[in-house]
Amino acid sequence: MKKLLLPVTLLLFLPIFLYAQPDRIIGIWLTEEGTSQVEIYESPNGKFQGKIVWLDEPMENGKPKVDDENPDPKLAQRPIMGLPLVKNFKYSSKKKQWVDGSIYDPDNGKTYDCFAWFEKGDYNTLYLKGYVMGIRALGRSTVWKREKKRN
Repeated sequence: MKKLLLPVTLLLFLPIFLYAQPDRIIGIWLTEEGTSQVEIYESPNGKFQGKIVWLDEPMENGKPKVDDENPDPKLAQRPIMGLPLVKNFKYSSKKKQWVDGSIYDPDNGKTYDCFAWFEKGDYNTLYLKGYVMGIRALGRSTVWKREKKRN
């Protein structure tokens, strides 16, 4: 009986452990520049999204900052606060990465293909790499730190 207890217990908890891996990306992240926080969450379709939830300087000329670098005139008027920044990541258990997503750079108004990962079991440091033309070598990386939401 004791010999069966451990394998049965492992089989019961293995799906919970495997399912918990994708959720590690969920949380509040301070961008590398330290000027904004991004909240990453799971959407109903099971993909991971992220939006800006804090800015160190939310106002510009007495008005909320807008996405004025966006080449689309309609989108250039949307507020930076709440702006979708990362979209449609899905977790690849094989690569241990969030893949097939995109990241928007409000500093230049461009969207890049993107993937994200953790290194060495440090789940408080998120690495992201945006790239172009489907070539991961043609891109730039950034590092975000997990923290509590600022007011």
